[in-house]
Amino acid sequence: MDSLTFDLKPLPPFRLDLTIWALRRRRDNIVDRWDGMTYRRVLVLDGKPVEVAVVQKGKPDEPELAITAMGMQLSSGTGSALAALLERMLGIRVDVSGFYRLAQNDSRLEYLASQFRGLKPPRFPTLFEALVNGIACQQVSLTQGIRLLSKLAATCGKTVEVQDSIAYAFPQPEDIAGLEPDAFRKLGFSRQKARALLELAHKVTDEHVDLEKMITLNDDDALSRLCELRGVGRWTAEYVLLRGMGRLHVFPGDDAGARNKLRNWLGVEEKLDYKGVNSLIARWNPYGGFIYFHLLLNDLAQKGELQ
Repeated sequence: MDSLTFDLKPLPPFRLDLTIWALRRRRDNIVDRWDGMTYRRVLVLDGKPVEVAVVQKGKPDEPELAITAMGMQLSSGTGSALAALLERMLGIRVDVSGFYRLAQNDSRLEYLASQFRGLKPPRFPTLFEALVNGIACQQVSLTQGIRLLSKLAATCGKTVEVQDSIAYAFPQPEDIAGLEPDAFRKLGFSRQKARALLELAHKVTDEHVDLEKMITLNDDDALSRLCELRGVGRWTAEYVLLRGMGRLHVFPGDDAGARNKLRNWLGVEEKLDYKGVNSLIARWNPYGGFIYFHLLLNDLAQKGELQ
């Protein structure tokens, strides 16, 4: 097995632990692995699985990440490809200085910003992965959704043997396209979700639809295109805008869990609808989506998960 190492220097401030928790969301996530010091994940490059380990060496204001990759027949371009993926996934080049300036004049926001200083907005490595996450997590709790995704990865994701154990990559389109509908049912997916995931995978593998081209579209056009896909409504589309495209101004207003977190944070007694969420978030434009990530971490911290 070949290996390579290189360093990345994120824009400060940066904390790997907070960013990884915003990415992985639950301990049940077997794809994004975190032991308190090292982030590990199997990424697929040119159809081959590569085990990647990321460690933060510098402090939040002088951050530096040490990257180690292991895989079969790593090419000369593997390092640059991995660097590009990690920059996307970990928000390494995202400048959020405007968010911190905004927080200076808002005591409520300043508390969140200071508590989780160094968080960068994570993104899924592909829009396909963002869509599969969104579809899997529809109408179930986040914990249930993550467990479904982990079962899917363990069933058909590419693997790497690491220290006498198996690490799983997130399934690629061809991995999901190769499953039978009954396989999804056995994993706990509804019939509707199974159909949506299979159709999405076949669009990529058989029709050669390039989902990444949607990143170039404006919000309205991207939402329209996304909602043309089976099983994708407004919540899933906005989820993809934020977690797949990095649109930090987008707070998925149909997310029931996020609504409750927003209510608790602001001390709002009445239930919020989509319009109410956007009305409350508007004062912090263009960082509604970044607040979404902060509220996720705040909830995890209150549950004692950020360890």
